[in-house]
Amino acid sequence: MKIAGACIPILAASLAVAGTNDYPTEARADYVFVCMKTNGETPEMLRRCSCSIDVIASLLPYDRYVAAQTVASMNQARGQIGTMFRASEQLKAMLADLHRVEAEAEIRCF
Repeated sequence: MKIAGACIPILAASLAVAGTNDYPTEARADYVFVCMKTNGETPEMLRRCSCSIDVIASLLPYDRYVAAQTVASMNQARGQIGTMFRASEQLKAMLADLHRVEAEAEIRCF
C-alpha cells in the first residue's frame, strides 16, 4: 500500500507532462528544422527553436496547432478557396490563436 501511495504523485506529474507534451516527435523535429533553416543552423538556434516549439506545445493542443497550420497554408491560396479561408471569422480566430502563441514563443525563446 505504501508503494501505491508513493506512485500517485509520480503518476499525476507524468500525466501533467503528457498533457503538455502531446506533439509527436516528428512534428517537433519538423518545426525545429524549418526554424533553423530560417534563422540559422547553429547550436544556439537549435536551443531557441526547440524552446519555441516547447512553448507552442504548452499553450496550444496539437490538434488545434495542426488545424491552424492548415488554415495558415490555405489562407495563402489564390482564388475561391483562398478567399473562403480569408473570409471566415472562425478560421481567422484559429489563425489569431496560432499567431498569439508564436509571438509568446518568440518572446520567451528569442
